[in-house]
Amino acid sequence: MEKELRYISALIKQQGRRILKNYTITPPQFIALQWLFEHGDMTIGDLSNRMYLAFSTTTDLVDRMEKNNLVKRVRDEQDRRVVRIHLLSEGERVIEEVIEKRRDYLNTVLSDFDQDEKKNFSYLLTKLHREMKED
Repeated sequence: MEKELRYISALIKQQGRRILKNYTITPPQFIALQWLFEHGDMTIGDLSNRMYLAFSTTTDLVDRMEKNNLVKRVRDEQDRRVVRIHLLSEGERVIEEVIEKRRDYLNTVLSDFDQDEKKNFSYLLTKLHREMKED
């Protein structure tokens, strides 16, 4: 089972990289944009912790995304020392397009699954994810 999950993960990652070749973002930038898309504004420190990257690496990543108008740095209203990374509409557009293409890919792969199999598979993946998060 571990081997199959590893192989599936590698294939999904490979397909994700193929999709990203049509965009001006790198896989780490995509991951950063996903975090911002799903969780809202966050500091570079928060983002680097979630991505398991060094603070300096995340700063460089954000610099490049800012130059491409995907994100912008915004000073916190309550504490001007705090700077948050804010997802711009272009970053949101890119994320939504890429995710839609990834969903299309997955739907193609699952085309031979009937509705019950898809529902069961989704349930089991959710259960596995929940169990792994608790560890």
